[in-house]
Amino acid sequence: MFAAVLPPFTIIMILSVAYFRWGNIPAVSSIFKGFIPAVTAIILAAAWNMGRKSIKGVREGVLTAAAAAILLGIGGFFSTLGIILGAGLIGWWLFRNEVSAVPRPAPQREPPATPKPRANQFLFDVSPLAAIPLGPTDPVLLLKVLGVFSGMSLMLFGGGYVFIPLIGEVVVKGHGWLTQREFIDGVALGQIMPGPILVSAAFIGYKVAGLSGAAAATIGMFGPPALVMVASTRLLERLKQSKSMQAILRGVRPAVIGMILAAVVIVGKHAAPVWWSGAIFIVALIALVRFRVEAVWIIPPAGVIGFLVY
Repeated sequence: MFAAVLPPFTIIMILSVAYFRWGNIPAVSSIFKGFIPAVTAIILAAAWNMGRKSIKGVREGVLTAAAAAILLGIGGFFSTLGIILGAGLIGWWLFRNEVSAVPRPAPQREPPATPKPRANQFLFDVSPLAAIPLGPTDPVLLLKVLGVFSGMSLMLFGGGYVFIPLIGEVVVKGHGWLTQREFIDGVALGQIMPGPILVSAAFIGYKVAGLSGAAAATIGMFGPPALVMVASTRLLERLKQSKSMQAILRGVRPAVIGMILAAVVIVGKHAAPVWWSGAIFIVALIALVRFRVEAVWIIPPAGVIGFLVY
Protein backbone atom coordinates (compact mmCIF):
# COMPACT_ATOMS: atom_id res chain seq x y z
CA MET A 1 0.00 0.00 0.00
CA PHE A 2 2.81 2.41 0.91
CA ALA A 3 4.54 1.98 -2.45
CA ALA A 4 1.27 2.46 -4.36
CA VAL A 5 0.20 5.59 -2.49
CA LEU A 6 3.45 7.48 -1.92
CA PRO A 7 4.10 8.64 -5.53
CA PRO A 8 0.58 10.06 -6.18
CA PHE A 9 0.54 11.45 -2.61
CA THR A 10 3.76 13.35 -3.31
CA ILE A 11 2.45 14.72 -6.60
CA ILE A 12 -0.89 15.79 -5.18
CA MET A 13 0.88 17.53 -2.31
CA ILE A 14 2.90 19.60 -4.77
CA LEU A 15 -0.26 20.39 -6.74
CA SER A 16 -2.17 21.23 -3.54
CA VAL A 17 0.46 23.71 -2.44
CA ALA A 18 0.34 25.34 -5.87
CA TYR A 19 -3.47 25.34 -5.93
CA PHE A 20 -3.99 27.01 -2.56
CA ARG A 21 -1.27 29.53 -3.34
CA TRP A 22 -2.22 30.46 -6.92
CA GLY A 23 -5.67 28.94 -7.46
CA ASN A 24 -7.44 32.31 -7.47
CA ILE A 25 -5.36 33.62 -10.37
CA PRO A 26 -7.67 33.87 -13.43
CA ALA A 27 -5.35 31.79 -15.64
CA VAL A 28 -5.30 28.93 -13.11
CA SER A 29 -9.07 29.19 -12.69
CA SER A 30 -9.46 28.83 -16.46
CA ILE A 31 -7.37 25.66 -16.42
CA PHE A 32 -9.67 24.11 -13.82
CA LYS A 33 -12.71 25.11 -15.87
CA GLY A 34 -11.28 22.84 -18.55
CA PHE A 35 -10.68 20.05 -16.04
CA ILE A 36 -14.28 19.79 -14.81
CA PRO A 37 -16.03 18.56 -18.01
CA ALA A 38 -13.15 16.16 -18.64
CA VAL A 39 -13.47 14.70 -15.13
CA THR A 40 -17.22 14.37 -15.69
CA ALA A 41 -16.50 12.37 -18.84
CA ILE A 42 -14.02 10.14 -16.98
CA ILE A 43 -16.59 9.31 -14.30
CA LEU A 44 -19.31 8.62 -16.89
CA ALA A 45 -16.93 6.38 -18.87
CA ALA A 46 -16.21 4.40 -15.70
CA ALA A 47 -19.96 3.93 -15.13
CA TRP A 48 -20.41 2.89 -18.77
CA ASN A 49 -17.65 0.30 -18.66
CA MET A 50 -18.96 -1.17 -15.40
CA GLY A 51 -22.56 -1.09 -16.63
CA ARG A 52 -21.83 -3.17 -19.73
CA LYS A 53 -20.83 -6.05 -17.46
CA SER A 54 -23.23 -5.60 -14.55
CA ILE A 55 -26.54 -4.37 -16.00
CA LYS A 56 -27.94 -7.44 -17.71
CA GLY A 57 -31.67 -6.71 -17.62
CA VAL A 58 -34.52 -4.53 -16.42
CA ARG A 59 -34.06 -5.45 -12.77
CA GLU A 60 -30.46 -4.30 -12.68
CA GLY A 61 -31.45 -1.14 -14.57
CA VAL A 62 -34.10 -0.33 -11.98
CA LEU A 63 -31.59 -0.79 -9.16
CA THR A 64 -29.17 1.55 -10.96
CA ALA A 65 -31.79 4.27 -11.46
CA ALA A 66 -33.08 3.96 -7.90
CA ALA A 67 -29.59 4.26 -6.39
CA ALA A 68 -28.82 7.37 -8.46
CA ALA A 69 -32.16 8.97 -7.55
CA ILE A 70 -31.74 8.32 -3.81
CA LEU A 71 -28.21 9.68 -3.72
CA LEU A 72 -29.13 12.79 -5.70
CA GLY A 73 -32.39 13.36 -3.85
CA ILE A 74 -31.29 12.67 -0.28
CA GLY A 75 -27.50 12.26 -0.21
CA GLY A 76 -25.32 11.79 2.83
CA PHE A 77 -23.60 8.95 4.64
CA PHE A 78 -26.72 7.07 5.69
CA SER A 79 -28.17 7.17 2.18
CA THR A 80 -24.99 5.54 0.86
CA LEU A 81 -25.13 2.89 3.58
CA GLY A 82 -28.82 2.29 2.94
CA ILE A 83 -28.27 1.90 -0.81
CA ILE A 84 -25.57 -0.72 -0.33
CA LEU A 85 -27.48 -2.71 2.28
CA GLY A 86 -30.80 -2.41 0.46
CA ALA A 87 -29.34 -3.38 -2.91
CA GLY A 88 -27.62 -6.38 -1.35
CA LEU A 89 -30.87 -7.55 0.24
CA ILE A 90 -32.82 -7.04 -2.98
CA GLY A 91 -30.09 -8.84 -4.93
CA TRP A 92 -30.29 -11.83 -2.61
CA TRP A 93 -34.08 -11.93 -2.96
CA LEU A 94 -34.12 -11.54 -6.75
CA PHE A 95 -31.09 -13.54 -7.85
CA ARG A 96 -30.45 -16.22 -5.22
CA ASN A 97 -31.85 -18.94 -7.44
CA GLU A 98 -30.13 -17.73 -10.61
CA VAL A 99 -26.46 -17.85 -9.71
CA SER A 100 -24.07 -20.77 -9.58
CA ALA A 101 -21.22 -21.26 -7.19
CA VAL A 102 -17.82 -20.10 -8.35
CA PRO A 103 -15.39 -23.01 -8.72
CA ARG A 104 -12.56 -23.00 -6.22
CA PRO A 105 -9.27 -22.06 -7.93
CA ALA A 106 -6.42 -24.52 -7.79
CA PRO A 107 -3.72 -23.60 -5.28
CA GLN A 108 -0.65 -22.03 -6.76
CA ARG A 109 2.88 -22.14 -5.54
CA GLU A 110 4.34 -18.80 -4.66
CA PRO A 111 7.61 -17.95 -6.37
CA PRO A 112 10.64 -17.74 -4.11
CA ALA A 113 11.13 -14.34 -2.56
CA THR A 114 13.82 -12.18 -4.05
CA PRO A 115 15.66 -9.57 -2.09
CA LYS A 116 14.35 -6.06 -2.63
CA PRO A 117 16.44 -2.92 -2.58
CA ARG A 118 16.01 -0.73 0.42
CA ALA A 119 14.61 2.32 -1.34
CA ASN A 120 12.34 3.80 1.32
CA GLN A 121 15.02 5.93 2.93
CA PHE A 122 16.14 7.17 -0.47
CA LEU A 123 12.56 8.17 -1.31
CA PHE A 124 12.31 10.19 1.88
CA ASP A 125 15.72 11.77 1.37
CA VAL A 126 14.90 13.09 -2.11
CA SER A 127 11.16 13.59 -1.68
CA PRO A 128 9.76 17.08 -2.37
CA LEU A 129 7.55 16.52 0.69
CA ALA A 130 10.48 17.62 2.83
CA ALA A 131 10.00 21.16 1.51
CA ILE A 132 6.28 21.33 2.43
CA PRO A 133 5.53 22.72 5.90
CA LEU A 134 3.89 20.31 8.31
CA GLY A 135 1.14 22.78 9.16
CA PRO A 136 -0.89 22.66 12.39
CA THR A 137 0.06 19.79 14.68
CA ASP A 138 -2.96 20.04 16.95
CA PRO A 139 -3.47 16.37 17.91
CA VAL A 140 -7.21 16.87 18.36
CA LEU A 141 -7.59 18.25 14.84
CA LEU A 142 -5.40 15.53 13.33
CA LEU A 143 -7.32 12.81 15.17
CA LYS A 144 -10.56 14.32 13.90
CA VAL A 145 -9.29 14.23 10.31
CA LEU A 146 -8.05 10.67 10.79
CA GLY A 147 -11.35 9.58 12.35
CA VAL A 148 -13.52 11.16 9.66
CA PHE A 149 -11.63 9.57 6.78
CA SER A 150 -11.27 6.23 8.57
CA GLY A 151 -15.03 6.09 9.07
CA MET A 152 -15.72 6.89 5.43
CA SER A 153 -13.09 4.43 4.19
CA LEU A 154 -14.87 1.51 5.82
CA MET A 155 -17.79 2.28 3.51
CA LEU A 156 -15.51 2.03 0.46
CA PHE A 157 -17.49 -0.19 -1.88
CA GLY A 158 -17.35 -0.01 -5.62
CA GLY A 159 -14.37 2.26 -6.13
CA GLY A 160 -13.44 5.88 -5.62
CA TYR A 161 -16.04 7.42 -7.91
CA VAL A 162 -18.81 6.16 -5.65
CA PHE A 163 -17.32 8.15 -2.82
CA ILE A 164 -17.40 11.55 -4.52
CA PRO A 165 -20.94 12.43 -3.31
CA LEU A 166 -20.28 11.05 0.18
CA ILE A 167 -16.96 12.82 0.70
CA GLY A 168 -18.42 16.05 -0.63
CA GLU A 169 -21.34 15.80 1.77
CA VAL A 170 -19.06 15.22 4.76
CA VAL A 171 -16.18 17.63 4.13
CA VAL A 172 -18.15 20.46 2.50
CA LYS A 173 -21.56 20.46 4.17
CA GLY A 174 -20.74 18.53 7.33
CA HIS A 175 -17.43 20.05 8.47
CA GLY A 176 -17.02 23.04 6.15
CA TRP A 177 -13.39 22.17 5.49
CA LEU A 178 -13.63 23.07 1.78
CA THR A 179 -15.92 25.02 -0.47
CA GLN A 180 -17.81 23.05 -3.10
CA ARG A 181 -15.58 24.50 -5.81
CA GLU A 182 -12.41 23.52 -3.94
CA PHE A 183 -13.74 20.00 -3.49
CA ILE A 184 -14.51 19.57 -7.20
CA ASP A 185 -11.09 20.99 -8.07
CA GLY A 186 -9.52 18.48 -5.65
CA VAL A 187 -11.29 15.65 -7.45
CA ALA A 188 -9.91 16.99 -10.73
CA LEU A 189 -6.38 17.07 -9.32
CA GLY A 190 -6.77 13.44 -8.29
CA GLN A 191 -7.30 12.57 -11.97
CA ILE A 192 -4.13 14.23 -13.23
CA MET A 193 -1.86 11.42 -12.05
CA PRO A 194 -1.97 7.63 -12.27
CA GLY A 195 -2.96 6.00 -9.00
CA PRO A 196 -6.05 5.73 -6.78
CA ILE A 197 -8.53 8.60 -7.10
CA LEU A 198 -9.04 8.63 -3.34
CA VAL A 199 -5.59 10.14 -2.93
CA SER A 200 -7.64 13.34 -3.29
CA ALA A 201 -8.16 12.89 0.45
CA ALA A 202 -4.65 14.32 0.82
CA PHE A 203 -5.81 17.52 -0.89
CA ILE A 204 -8.58 17.90 1.69
CA GLY A 205 -6.31 17.07 4.61
CA TYR A 206 -3.75 19.61 3.40
CA LYS A 207 -6.39 22.36 3.37
CA VAL A 208 -7.36 21.48 6.95
CA ALA A 209 -3.95 20.94 8.57
CA GLY A 210 -1.10 21.14 6.09
CA LEU A 211 1.13 18.17 5.34
CA SER A 212 0.35 16.49 8.66
CA GLY A 213 -3.37 16.76 7.89
CA ALA A 214 -2.79 15.32 4.42
CA ALA A 215 -0.94 12.38 5.93
CA ALA A 216 -3.73 11.81 8.49
CA ALA A 217 -6.43 11.91 5.80
CA THR A 218 -4.50 9.53 3.54
CA ILE A 219 -3.79 7.06 6.34
CA GLY A 220 -7.45 7.19 7.34
CA MET A 221 -8.62 6.62 3.77
CA PHE A 222 -6.32 3.72 2.88
CA GLY A 223 -5.28 2.19 6.21
CA PRO A 224 -8.50 0.63 7.57
CA PRO A 225 -9.55 -1.05 4.27
CA ALA A 226 -6.04 -2.48 3.90
CA LEU A 227 -6.12 -3.89 7.42
CA VAL A 228 -9.60 -5.35 6.92
CA MET A 229 -8.52 -6.90 3.63
CA VAL A 230 -5.46 -8.54 5.15
CA ALA A 231 -7.35 -9.75 8.22
CA SER A 232 -10.23 -11.25 6.24
CA THR A 233 -8.42 -12.77 3.26
CA ARG A 234 -9.43 -16.34 4.12
CA LEU A 235 -13.03 -15.31 4.80
CA LEU A 236 -13.26 -13.44 1.50
CA GLU A 237 -12.06 -16.51 -0.37
CA ARG A 238 -14.86 -18.54 1.19
CA LEU A 239 -17.45 -15.86 0.45
CA LYS A 240 -16.50 -15.95 -3.22
CA GLN A 241 -17.75 -19.54 -3.37
CA SER A 242 -21.12 -18.64 -1.79
CA LYS A 243 -24.19 -18.53 -4.03
CA SER A 244 -25.86 -16.15 -1.60
CA MET A 245 -22.92 -13.75 -1.75
CA GLN A 246 -22.94 -13.88 -5.55
CA ALA A 247 -26.63 -12.95 -5.52
CA ILE A 248 -25.98 -10.08 -3.09
CA LEU A 249 -23.17 -8.73 -5.23
CA ARG A 250 -25.34 -8.97 -8.33
CA GLY A 251 -27.70 -6.55 -6.61
CA VAL A 252 -24.98 -4.27 -5.25
CA ARG A 253 -23.07 -3.81 -8.53
CA PRO A 254 -25.84 -1.96 -10.41
CA ALA A 255 -26.48 0.16 -7.31
CA VAL A 256 -22.80 1.12 -7.31
CA ILE A 257 -23.14 2.17 -10.96
CA GLY A 258 -26.13 4.30 -9.98
CA MET A 259 -24.03 6.04 -7.33
CA ILE A 260 -21.30 6.69 -9.88
CA LEU A 261 -23.91 8.24 -12.19
CA ALA A 262 -24.92 10.48 -9.29
CA ALA A 263 -21.28 11.57 -9.08
CA VAL A 264 -21.44 12.46 -12.80
CA VAL A 265 -24.30 14.87 -12.08
CA ILE A 266 -22.67 16.33 -8.97
CA VAL A 267 -19.38 17.07 -10.74
CA GLY A 268 -20.88 18.02 -14.09
CA LYS A 269 -23.18 20.72 -12.74
CA HIS A 270 -20.11 22.71 -11.71
CA ALA A 271 -18.83 22.94 -15.29
CA ALA A 272 -18.89 26.40 -16.84
CA PRO A 273 -22.25 26.84 -18.67
CA VAL A 274 -20.75 27.48 -22.09
CA TRP A 275 -20.62 25.35 -25.21
CA TRP A 276 -16.89 24.71 -24.81
CA SER A 277 -17.64 22.66 -21.70
CA GLY A 278 -19.92 20.41 -23.71
CA ALA A 279 -17.30 20.07 -26.42
CA ILE A 280 -14.57 19.08 -23.97
CA PHE A 281 -16.95 16.58 -22.34
CA ILE A 282 -17.93 14.93 -25.63
CA VAL A 283 -14.40 14.71 -27.00
CA ALA A 284 -13.09 13.30 -23.72
CA LEU A 285 -15.92 10.75 -23.53
CA ILE A 286 -15.29 9.55 -27.09
CA ALA A 287 -11.57 9.23 -26.39
CA LEU A 288 -12.23 7.21 -23.24
CA VAL A 289 -14.99 4.90 -24.48
CA ARG A 290 -14.21 4.52 -28.18
CA PHE A 291 -10.43 4.73 -28.25
CA ARG A 292 -9.68 3.51 -24.70
CA VAL A 293 -7.41 6.46 -23.91
CA GLU A 294 -6.16 6.41 -20.32
CA ALA A 295 -7.71 9.04 -18.05
CA VAL A 296 -4.30 10.45 -17.15
CA TRP A 297 -3.93 11.62 -20.79
CA ILE A 298 -7.33 13.33 -20.82
CA ILE A 299 -6.97 15.89 -18.04
CA PRO A 300 -3.83 17.85 -19.12
CA PRO A 301 -5.11 18.64 -22.66
CA ALA A 302 -8.46 19.66 -21.16
CA GLY A 303 -6.64 22.07 -18.86
CA VAL A 304 -4.71 23.55 -21.80
CA ILE A 305 -7.97 24.04 -23.73
CA GLY A 306 -9.54 25.61 -20.65
CA PHE A 307 -6.62 28.03 -20.37
CA LEU A 308 -7.05 29.05 -24.02
CA VAL A 309 -10.82 29.40 -24.29
CA TYR A 310 -12.30 30.37 -20.90
